[in-house]
Amino acid sequence: MRVLYVATSYPADNSDWRGVFIKHLAFALAEREDIELSMWTPPGPTPPHANSISTPPENLWLRQLMHSGGIAHTMRSGGAGALLQPIRLLRFLRKLFEREQDIDLYHLNWLQTAIPLPGKGQPALITVLGTDLKLLGVPLVRQSLRRVMRKRAVTICPNAEWMVGPLRSAFGDLATIEAVPFGIDPVWFELERAPDHDNPKWLVVTRLTRDKLGPLFEWSRPLFEGSNRQLHLIGPMQEALPVPAWVHYHGSASPEQLAQRFFPTAHGLITLSEHAEGRPQVMLEAMAARLPIIASDMPAHAGIVEDHATGFLCNNVSAYASALAQLEEPPVNQQFGETSRTWVKTEIGTWTDCAQRYVNLYTQLKARACA
Repeated sequence: MRVLYVATSYPADNSDWRGVFIKHLAFALAEREDIELSMWTPPGPTPPHANSISTPPENLWLRQLMHSGGIAHTMRSGGAGALLQPIRLLRFLRKLFEREQDIDLYHLNWLQTAIPLPGKGQPALITVLGTDLKLLGVPLVRQSLRRVMRKRAVTICPNAEWMVGPLRSAFGDLATIEAVPFGIDPVWFELERAPDHDNPKWLVVTRLTRDKLGPLFEWSRPLFEGSNRQLHLIGPMQEALPVPAWVHYHGSASPEQLAQRFFPTAHGLITLSEHAEGRPQVMLEAMAARLPIIASDMPAHAGIVEDHATGFLCNNVSAYASALAQLEEPPVNQQFGETSRTWVKTEIGTWTDCAQRYVNLYTQLKARACA
């Protein structure tokens, strides 16, 4: 099956954290003998059995786009780039779809990449993250997407169940909506932990924006400052935010650095995000590594964290303080960690498992297109 795989985020090299899950899926798909994969992504490590089909001008623009933080960050930042960069993306994609027609199916990552599809043609599988749903409120986006879905078979795949309802409301009369969780690299399942119970170390791995941090600093200050607890914050600064002196801020880190330096000695992962999340990949990786989770009580987190079993869902500072105290008890921490890893193995699996889920949907799409 000839698949055209499109994404606007991709790691530049093996130490780059950006778009790592897009790379993992591409490698898992390319390993299959029943898939011939052509990739249009920012420049980066390409699977041995896949073809990179972006032109030099496209590669240059995509590299610059990644350097500026990606298309979603560019749109959030405002200014001329918030309008001009999406227009350039749509133009590049239109040219791509015009020249690459000898395919069986499109695998398009993110809703916006489907907008320039020809009015009639090959079936399309479209993946969706939580931030994509905000696009549906932008004028003409929903109408443009419905136009390209009317004359082809389409399956829309959010990476979390909570997005199925809104997507069915928007496109359920034209497309099949099916949640498909991403996979997990086996390295996370193999990681061994050795936390220091006398000096609890808690991790926050996130892009630094107001919505992604949520009330983290406000709630954590009385619980961490001046105590033996340590709060380690990891991720790129995408908004100009002050980081308190009592927070250990490390900047961005590669998956290898997380696995080797941070995860083994951590008590758990904290996310108090108020952002429109899909199914945060770092939470799944942490759970595979037997790290309990403390998370804000929102649909994206409730779909992952089983409250009082694999972690705690918190909607106020007292619940947050209680979660920290309980998970700093070694037997509780160990039990929650083991339960987390068991759930992830059973419900999510590896990237090979994820690739199989998508190939099953490819087969269904082709059958619908031929019916």
